[in-house]
Amino acid sequence: MTNPAGFRRDGGVLVCDGVSLEETASRFGTPLYVYSAAAVESAYDAYDRAFAPVPHRVCYALKANGTGALLRILARRGAGADIVSGFELQGALRAGFPAERIVFSGVGKRDDEIARAVEARIGEFNAESEEELSRISRAAAARGQTVRVTLRCNPDIDPRSHAYISTGLRQNKFGVDIALAPDILGRARRLPGLEVSGVQCHIGSQITDLAPITQAVRELVALSRRLLDEGFALKTIDIGGGLGVDYEGKGASAPDGLAGAVLPFLREVPLTVLVEPGRSIVGPAGALLTRVLYVKENRGKRFVIVDAGMNDLVRPALYSAFHRIEPVVARGGEARRVDVVGPVCETGDFLARDRDLETVGPGDLLAVRDTGAYGVVMASNYNMRPRPAEALVEGGTARLIRRRETFDDLVRNEE
Repeated sequence: MTNPAGFRRDGGVLVCDGVSLEETASRFGTPLYVYSAAAVESAYDAYDRAFAPVPHRVCYALKANGTGALLRILARRGAGADIVSGFELQGALRAGFPAERIVFSGVGKRDDEIARAVEARIGEFNAESEEELSRISRAAAARGQTVRVTLRCNPDIDPRSHAYISTGLRQNKFGVDIALAPDILGRARRLPGLEVSGVQCHIGSQITDLAPITQAVRELVALSRRLLDEGFALKTIDIGGGLGVDYEGKGASAPDGLAGAVLPFLREVPLTVLVEPGRSIVGPAGALLTRVLYVKENRGKRFVIVDAGMNDLVRPALYSAFHRIEPVVARGGEARRVDVVGPVCETGDFLARDRDLETVGPGDLLAVRDTGAYGVVMASNYNMRPRPAEALVEGGTARLIRRRETFDDLVRNEE
């Protein structure tokens, strides 16, 4: 999904909405995540426009990036929130998402998390098992409340993305067999404290082919029509998220393409459509800035060693994920085949392997692109390294939105 806002070249220099990345890195240090507020807003607006022909709610998936400044942008924009933990619930409420616009998903909700969400009066729980429906019922009844629940269905559809991020196959842990959903919901509507309000399906992440999503929506619509015929007072149909990002320049579907593929089926049922994008909202809106520390060769293999590692961005090590890497200041030098690697003591600590990169040297600033999603949110303190700082470009200036951790932060909770 292309975006008019965000990162572009200005006279050979990479900038973010006109703001110098070199200056930003000098102010706040590296490694540093930088985000474009305008790009986040533009990406959300694209979904809102695409689904405008039907009643809908765009619920941002906090798991992609839960940084408070980004959440506040989306809450002000009118987004809902898709959460998967108790702390994500607190983060969404803190950022200003109204409770009634929050959907609580996730395969392993604890009783205390369920209780907290019941007390907050969130919009709906997206349950992933019959046992979970019973637990939600007990929590709601104990508090004299009735809560809305949807059921996540697993249609056994291959999303054609990485195996680690496919979620709609029979061997995956998510949801229930879609064929069993009517019987499960039939029993659920007899439980105290529950209002069965819809069904949901999310088959995976980083999906670039619309055919699997369309197939899943067709099955979800067919299930919804059956449930409506059986007297269920459904209100929503939740098609999940998963739209991919164009990491490699091969093209990716945009929200209007997704809407064009699925709206003809969704119009068959009189329900509010929930869509839960995460990666495609914030992914292209972020870049990880890192400085070159050393360049060395070992028996013909050339390594560019940078100050960002797998503790800052784990996706390449975890998924063999591809991210474009480019000098912030392009000097037009000869491209060399290199591995871009970090300082962590693991062979798997790399940002790119066998990549053609313009010749760079110590002190040069590199940008790892499209890292707004599943970047800082998956960062760790491995090798006792601090998690990176984050900056937001908004209104023509860059400001720090999360400081870099200190040693005191790392040991604060030790007893």
